[in-house]
Amino acid sequence: MKFIKTKIKDLQQIMKIIGEAQKFLASHKIDQWQNGYPNEEAIIKDITNNESYIITSIDSILIGTAMFSTKKEPTYKSIEGKWITKSDAIYGVIHRMAVTNEFRKKGIAKFIFEQCEQQLLKNNIISMRIDTHEDNLVMQSLLKKLKYLYCGVIYLDNGDKRLAYEKCLNNL
Repeated sequence: MKFIKTKIKDLQQIMKIIGEAQKFLASHKIDQWQNGYPNEEAIIKDITNNESYIITSIDSILIGTAMFSTKKEPTYKSIEGKWITKSDAIYGVIHRMAVTNEFRKKGIAKFIFEQCEQQLLKNNIISMRIDTHEDNLVMQSLLKKLKYLYCGVIYLDNGDKRLAYEKCLNNL
């Protein structure tokens, strides 16, 4: 598999994968990504900011997508709980991660995390933060398996509640 920067030509395939993820979440009664988000505008912004990645299979088929950044996440400034690292620490963050139905449960999400964590370590950044919907038990299970620790609750700009996790990479 490859983890590479997204090009604008990948947009339609990314939106198809996000559509599949939205249906998957809805089928599990998870009220996440059910309001038209993430939309093309969000993904184009990620591409423009050089923060959008695609995952391709060994046959170069696009099988997943994620936004990965080391810019501070504004919604992480306030947390009901406590981050592991200091509030002024540099950290990585993953958002808008989705895998095509055909490749779900085949280790793609784990691969995405590993690739992002390796990029952080190469840049001497020791922390990754992420948030997820409280009903998204699949993601919560993955985070636990990958040794992410629950830190508390954050709220998105629209007021939606999210569970916040962090992993210190210098403990690897």
